[in-house]
Amino acid sequence: MGDCQKCRPSIKQTNEIFGYKTQGCRKAMCIAGYIFSCGALLLLFYWKPAWDVWANCIPCNLQEADVILLRTTDEFQKYTRKKVTWIDLSKLNLSVRDTSDSLFIADKDSVINRAIMKPELKVSHGWMNTRSELKKLGPSIGAYAKELCFSDINQFMISYRRLVCGPNAIEVEIRPIWKLLFKEILNPFYVFQTFTLTLWLSQGYVEYSVAIIILSVISIGLTVYDLRQQSVKLHDLVEEHNKVQVTACTKDEGCKKLESHYLVPGDILVLEGKKHSLPCDAILIDGGCIVDEGMLTGESIPVTKTPLPHMENTKSWKTHSAEDYRRHVLFCGTEVIQTKPTGKGPVRAVVLQTGFNTAKGDLVRSILYPKPMNFKLYRDAFKFIIILTLIGVLGLIYTVCVYVQHKVIAETVAMALLLFTVSVPPAIPAALTTGIVYAQKRLKNKKIFCISPQRINICGQINLVCFDKTGTLTEDGLDLWGLIPSEGSRFQNVYSFASGTPLPWGLPCGAMASCHSLIVLDEKIQGDPLDRKMFECTCWAAVPDTSVIVKPGPNTRNAPVDGIAILHQFPFSSGLQRMSVITQQLGKDQYDLYMKGAPEMVTSFCRPETVPIDFVKELKVYTTQGFRVIALAHRALNMGKDVELDNLEREEVESDLTFLGLLIMENRLKAETKPVLEELSTARIRSVMITGDNLQTAVTVAKNSGMISKTSKVILIEASEPEGPTPASITWQLMEDSKQMAAGITDTCVNIEERTIPERESNNYHFALNGKSYQIIVKHFKSLLPKILVNGTVFARMSPGQKSSLIEEFQKLNYYVGMCGDGANDCGALKMAHAGISLSEQEASVASPFTSQVPNIECVPELIREGRAALVASFAVFKYLTLYGLTQFIGTALLYWQLQIFGNYQYLMQDVVITLLVCLTMSLTQAYPKLAPYRPPGQLISPPLLLSVILHTGITAIMLVCGFLLVKQQPWYSEMCPPATHSLTIPNRNGTANATDIPSSVLSYEDTTLWPLTTINCIILAFVFSKGKPFRKPIYTNCKYSCINMCFPGIYF
Repeated sequence: MGDCQKCRPSIKQTNEIFGYKTQGCRKAMCIAGYIFSCGALLLLFYWKPAWDVWANCIPCNLQEADVILLRTTDEFQKYTRKKVTWIDLSKLNLSVRDTSDSLFIADKDSVINRAIMKPELKVSHGWMNTRSELKKLGPSIGAYAKELCFSDINQFMISYRRLVCGPNAIEVEIRPIWKLLFKEILNPFYVFQTFTLTLWLSQGYVEYSVAIIILSVISIGLTVYDLRQQSVKLHDLVEEHNKVQVTACTKDEGCKKLESHYLVPGDILVLEGKKHSLPCDAILIDGGCIVDEGMLTGESIPVTKTPLPHMENTKSWKTHSAEDYRRHVLFCGTEVIQTKPTGKGPVRAVVLQTGFNTAKGDLVRSILYPKPMNFKLYRDAFKFIIILTLIGVLGLIYTVCVYVQHKVIAETVAMALLLFTVSVPPAIPAALTTGIVYAQKRLKNKKIFCISPQRINICGQINLVCFDKTGTLTEDGLDLWGLIPSEGSRFQNVYSFASGTPLPWGLPCGAMASCHSLIVLDEKIQGDPLDRKMFECTCWAAVPDTSVIVKPGPNTRNAPVDGIAILHQFPFSSGLQRMSVITQQLGKDQYDLYMKGAPEMVTSFCRPETVPIDFVKELKVYTTQGFRVIALAHRALNMGKDVELDNLEREEVESDLTFLGLLIMENRLKAETKPVLEELSTARIRSVMITGDNLQTAVTVAKNSGMISKTSKVILIEASEPEGPTPASITWQLMEDSKQMAAGITDTCVNIEERTIPERESNNYHFALNGKSYQIIVKHFKSLLPKILVNGTVFARMSPGQKSSLIEEFQKLNYYVGMCGDGANDCGALKMAHAGISLSEQEASVASPFTSQVPNIECVPELIREGRAALVASFAVFKYLTLYGLTQFIGTALLYWQLQIFGNYQYLMQDVVITLLVCLTMSLTQAYPKLAPYRPPGQLISPPLLLSVILHTGITAIMLVCGFLLVKQQPWYSEMCPPATHSLTIPNRNGTANATDIPSSVLSYEDTTLWPLTTINCIILAFVFSKGKPFRKPIYTNCKYSCINMCFPGIYF
């Protein structure tokens, strides 16, 4: 296919690029084909853009291409056609000024220096002749930390970058109704339907055709309305952040106010004290600030951002900041709550990314272009329609033979095409939508909202559900259970917070009162729930209008200090697993450092003689009971008054600490958690926990909630990276039960060359591992991963990216995966899952297909129940319409043998009155309240369903053929269409068809016999395919459907 390269439009998507060059003779032949096919070839190329390129172009390398094909590397292999515009920069007469202090010039390898510049083009990638490769455009601003301080750019550079990078705006077009309508009408099925209706209208079937047109218009209208509403909502969501007033500093013009629309990478922003939304991604270089990242994470918890350290470092700022670089970056869409200027001047940040390249842009892009769901129902439905079309082709051949044999040449083409269209019922797309619409309405009544209705059917196939822990399975907040102080390298008696007595003053109390990132906003203390709970239990109070001074409250127990000033913070980092603060007691010169964090991490910074000998044992006592444990530590600092705290490195002061004790917190299960997990287990739906919390705590919560039964064994998996000659390895440890803590540990080491796992019974063993081990297994033990995932139940310390990766790996094992989270760090996983259910009402929930306003996991079985009911209803409607079409096909084919057809009103009665009412009411049957221990069928092309259709078709054919032959043997039968006349029957106003005007009360005995038989068959099929238990309630509970079906025989007979 010519030259091929890979590019990444986004972090999670990779495309293959193929180069093509248009060839004149091929293009001329294609144009001729468009004309001679009356546009049919052009329509085919619209559906298949790759065919268009292959027909018009020849393969070439990318450097010579004027057309490229992008192909996704997933299982869908979707093609997209893009046009290439080549512009020679040497002819544009644009010289770059040689300014030595310009970061733009310093970054000589930046693609922007070789970018295509043309105002009317939206440039995304540029070709680099020197390297013969395609690169994503955009300056590598801040490649080196030291350059960030000197990223002042002049007006020429600003204009240059604006041409290439485009405006700083996330522009979501409100798609015009005519575009949506045009795209919907060009759907292959509606094109076929247009052809069918045109044929029927030409044959005089006006009423029937009009009825189908009305039905199709309603279906298309509802679809277009839904797409339009989603487009408007997403546009409104991002538009408010496109025009924000900011203060930017440039080298030529100094600081000035301007609209964020004009920002470019490299601009320096001055962050003012008032609350405002950030319009771009920027890196903090001076001062600090507190932001609310709820839009991105789903959790409105203030996050402290600090300036980038080591500004003189020659390494890439991301490299030397390691995984904690996010604490220096202000992300687009987040809200700046508070700024903390330093003595150097105002808070400043350098613009890193603009527009769709920002964090918010990536979120919006993922909503605009979600990963397509590979659901077999829709693929099988298309295959089934092709099979029906092939049957129609057989009918077409049969018609030609019959009419040619009777020498009725004039009507042969029209009648052949008519029988061809009968086999594919035109109501299929509208009928399949009804079940989803009704299910969506029922979900809405249960406060579960859906922005992707097509996924409701997929929910019926879910057999694995992943749950976040905190806020999903357990309560949002933490309750402080107790404090175990340490003194003289020994643990003291437990202080219980349930006693109600205030915590006495001491170093542990000082740590709890000051080691946090809380702020006072609108006279309320805001921040992390853990920090808030810890601070409240001290009975201290924060001084209003400041977040850096705390004082003893009225209920404290004789604290000998007037207050504590928090001078400097080293914020909490998930990578470092700790936070610390430097404080000073009011009125004294004494400086203290307090630290809190993961117990294992905090003790590594403490003097060994201060850590109790039984530390590990004591810690395991509480973690195995499901408590969350953090450690506290302290160090007295000897610093002068002239020390600049902002320049202090945490490594300098975080050493030689004194261990203060353990803070025990209880994270209670929600009342609904255990019953829901039991219900899922009874229905044979796997439950898996994916959390960022401690592994021991996660395993205990899994046991307490019933996710892991009390009799099951838990195997801890720990993987190690290769070190020198030692290959990567996996260690399997059998976790001790809380009652058998003294028991030994069984270890099994598996070398990288070994591809086996310990023998186990599938139901009695559960694997538990952390994010680090998971990453090593993915990298070094890829073949082992499926075996681990089959029995993996607890995945702890998982990052957002690892959560998404894990769900994708489950999907590769043919699991239909649901993900339920509270929105905090779960956005990627919610989007990746077949059915993501957000319990958060934050803006990030727009990325989740489903959002529950009831903040517990009861929504999961409700969604699965409705999904199963909708899936069964879709199958029932599809089978009914298929057999209805085949019944009409057989009846019409038999009448063709006599050169007759059903009358206009007969078709109208069957198609509209019977079929339409059946399809509209069949899906009204509600979901069965109990989840069955098996799933409904998920494939249309399956032996049971095909056997059902074939048997029903055979029975119908036998019944109609017998009726057709028996009526001919009756003594009162007379031939209505003598072969000698060879005249075609014409539909009349009485609903039957005749060949000649014979004075008789019966115009066609064959028609009069076959029409009641086909009608009765349609009514019987409606009852046969209305399946109730175990996925839907019994048919009699659907009153409208039952009444209509009971009335049909009386109406027609």
